[in-house]
Amino acid sequence: MVSHAMLPFAARLEGAVYRVYFSGRDAQNRSRPGYFDADLGDPGRCLRVAEQPLLDPGPPGTFDDAGVVLSWIVADEDTRYAYYVGWNLSVAVPFRNALGLAVSRDGGRTFGKYSAGPILDRSVYDPCFVASACVLREAVGWRMWYVSCVRWELTPTQTRHLYHIKYAESQDGIHWQPTGQTCIDFKSEDEYAISRPCVLKEDGIYRMWYSYRGAAYRIGYAESGDGLHWERKDEEAGIDVSESGWDSEMIEYPFVFDHDGERYMLYNGNGYGATGIGLAVLAEA
Repeated sequence: MVSHAMLPFAARLEGAVYRVYFSGRDAQNRSRPGYFDADLGDPGRCLRVAEQPLLDPGPPGTFDDAGVVLSWIVADEDTRYAYYVGWNLSVAVPFRNALGLAVSRDGGRTFGKYSAGPILDRSVYDPCFVASACVLREAVGWRMWYVSCVRWELTPTQTRHLYHIKYAESQDGIHWQPTGQTCIDFKSEDEYAISRPCVLKEDGIYRMWYSYRGAAYRIGYAESGDGLHWERKDEEAGIDVSESGWDSEMIEYPFVFDHDGERYMLYNGNGYGATGIGLAVLAEA
């Protein structure tokens, strides 16, 4: 872990102590996930940091040979299903992503990859790549909201990806069927990246936080009655960049969770996680 602390995800251990999973980068810019433990009563003090990465990049030629970024974890008693982004370097464009699955049988202390190949990859609905996912397990089955890259724009000065958020379904959390349903789409020609969905369901309403980018990332918010058709309400996200400091240029990759009657948000700041992870608390008006 030479740099970065990307895509935070919090899982409660006991009391107010949470394990925050994240992904760092090595000297060759390859990502690996790890974790640290913190108490919400004193979140600036780190209680423990993982001594080894939870997952390593795969062998040459596999979908995750250039890096692994943890995206979401679903708990089922002592079993944890970790959905992660596998990175490949490419030729015509800089990279290609796919989604993998890792499983823990010891409550999230160690993980093993479910397979050498991805569980969700390019398809007729996702022509370029798929990436960071949020997964909820409901009575009707498993539901996933994920990043879908629809095209690359190649110009003499840049190679720019265009991706938004689509939806997939599963009966077991392993075998997934993409639907082609776009949940969060670009709202203007200036937007070209919508990423890292985080979905909560409360009182029959699905609430999603995500990142959206034109000039720089900001955190957005949307609501849905069915999890399929969403209304963007970015002005209600409740957070913006600071006037100065580590999160003054961009904010992105939100993870929202509740504890003891309070709503918290973990997020990244400048440099896509290069400056670390922040914690925000919802302040009711």
